[in-house]
Amino acid sequence: MPHPHHTTGRLRTGLLASALAATTALAVGLGVVHSGPADAATTWQSLAAAKGRDIGFALDPNRLSETAYKQIGDAEFNLVVPENAMKWDATEPNRGQFSFAPGDAVVGYAATGGKKVYGHTLAWHNQLPGWVSALSGPDLLQALKDHIAGVAGHYRGKVVAWDVVNEAFADGGTGARRDSVFQQRIGNGWIEEAFRAARAADADAKLCINDYSIEGVNAKSTAIWNLVKDFKARGVPIDCVGFQSHLIVGQVPGDFQANLQRFADLGVDVRVTELDIRMPTPATAANLTAQAADYKRVVATCLAVSRCVGVTTWGITDRYSWIPGVFPGQGAALVWDDNYRPKPAYQAVTEALGGVATPPSTPNTSPSPTTPGPVPTTPTPPPPTGGCTVTYVPNSWNNGFTADVRVRNDATTAVDGWTVGFAFTAGQRVTNGWNATVTQAGAQVTARNASWNAAVPAGGTVSFGFQGTHTGANPSPSVFTLNGVTCRNG
Repeated sequence: MPHPHHTTGRLRTGLLASALAATTALAVGLGVVHSGPADAATTWQSLAAAKGRDIGFALDPNRLSETAYKQIGDAEFNLVVPENAMKWDATEPNRGQFSFAPGDAVVGYAATGGKKVYGHTLAWHNQLPGWVSALSGPDLLQALKDHIAGVAGHYRGKVVAWDVVNEAFADGGTGARRDSVFQQRIGNGWIEEAFRAARAADADAKLCINDYSIEGVNAKSTAIWNLVKDFKARGVPIDCVGFQSHLIVGQVPGDFQANLQRFADLGVDVRVTELDIRMPTPATAANLTAQAADYKRVVATCLAVSRCVGVTTWGITDRYSWIPGVFPGQGAALVWDDNYRPKPAYQAVTEALGGVATPPSTPNTSPSPTTPGPVPTTPTPPPPTGGCTVTYVPNSWNNGFTADVRVRNDATTAVDGWTVGFAFTAGQRVTNGWNATVTQAGAQVTARNASWNAAVPAGGTVSFGFQGTHTGANPSPSVFTLNGVTCRNG
């Protein structure tokens, strides 16, 4: 298959998948277990930690100023891997001149949130500065050692593991080494040299080899298995193997668990390092359901292998996925869509980790970096003086639905802080919401403004939405209130 990796690096432009894909992702749900309106959503990181596993994401520190990105990263993950910030071109653009600011931003974010850092990557044939490829064999080997010493040494004690060598084996089913500049000019010993240099630079970090299309038992995965077996027998330091898992929907290998286990049996940890599951776009309901099952299967497979230490997704949102730029016509590969709405895969992973909680409210997409606090306990804001109009648009399927709610302030004065109330009549349950804090007590539903959309000018509108479940009937609420005043139905 074509090289399924993030070859475009930091030059990616974050191509958006189609709006239809985002809409479909929102409108498809898995069955959820909801034990009552007081239940709090259980995050992935708490569930994973309870099982002694990492749950991580590839972090671009430039996105941390985007509220929704940071909120999800803060809440759901206990490990981060730098997407591009620690690669060779980012850390040593000129020989002997190191630049650590982007990587330090990743480490700083992780330290603030109590998250682990998984380093990526010390030696890879892509994203090399031009000066590296101009070196001769002995000089290239020395540059490789110096680079590893400089980068791994700088992050000593701050990184739990390193992708020491990334994608060293070729495609094509032969199990051959990739014909990289390192292979050409240094020879077969370059991988061993890299691992020995990494151990010298950091005695405590786990040292991993990482590659793609090795999830099943095949010539490529067997070649890496043989290398690990040889290294272990000869005392070459190697601690773990990373399985990138850039998968296609419906194509999780049937022998994935057996393959992970055969590596674990060599005495190394295994880890899913770059998980995403792509599909043709625009996404269909069937593919999103299949994708959810695939995500669940990958996580369950890791949990079934005692030495599988965790799963990392290659990003958070489809908005910034590398897939559309490399595989035109495909995408929708991550768990949150372009608008940060959780797909069915969110609940599937939650269930695989042992949780039954419903998805959390989708973070607001305001540019403000402030994370919303708890549900307000202050008195209800004053009512508008001139009335209000509510437009309620549901979208139902099987036992699930979404609803978009548009509230117009018909008053002659602005509203500063709002609470919208309504009741269900057929036992519907709210599972998550966006652009508002949506809670439910019995049949009564209450939506309160986020910190960034509290003000609604006279004649202005505000919108929010939510996802829910029903048991076959889903009549729309007939009465809505804004700050205690009954609104007209639009």
